[in-house]
Amino acid sequence: MHKNTKKRLLELHREYTKLKHPNFPEYAIPKKEFSDNSTNGLTKCVIDFLNFSGHQAERISTTGRWIVEKNNIKGGYYIPGTGTKGSADISATIKPNNFPFGVSVKIEIKFAKDRQSDVQKQYEQHIQSAGGVYIIVRDFDEFVEWYDNFMNYGV
Repeated sequence: MHKNTKKRLLELHREYTKLKHPNFPEYAIPKKEFSDNSTNGLTKCVIDFLNFSGHQAERISTTGRWIVEKNNIKGGYYIPGTGTKGSADISATIKPNNFPFGVSVKIEIKFAKDRQSDVQKQYEQHIQSAGGVYIIVRDFDEFVEWYDNFMNYGV
């Protein structure tokens, strides 16, 4: 994470905390650590950046879950999730400058050598054909650059 983008995220966090807790003294705002050196860290940075900036963003999980069964020799079984296969990691609504409305943006996080699966590529096509925006983010600096362009031009 570049020093300037990290500083920007920290400043957004501080301003967000001051707005959310106006009676909290500024000197007592806890220091927050942000890191984009893992898939989870990068996902959290992007979600926090958007939410701190006044947009809406949430993590989407389509993984299933393990059901523990007491009398099962294997210990349990896996049930698939109910989400759409290939869904992006983050679903957001972002209102670009000079737009009268927010835009649906799906953000897929791909860290290091991760690549899109065929199902994820189909999901991307579905979002784009419906008029939504789909982006792939590999690092936080890249995301902030995309965000700045999107906020100014809506593309």
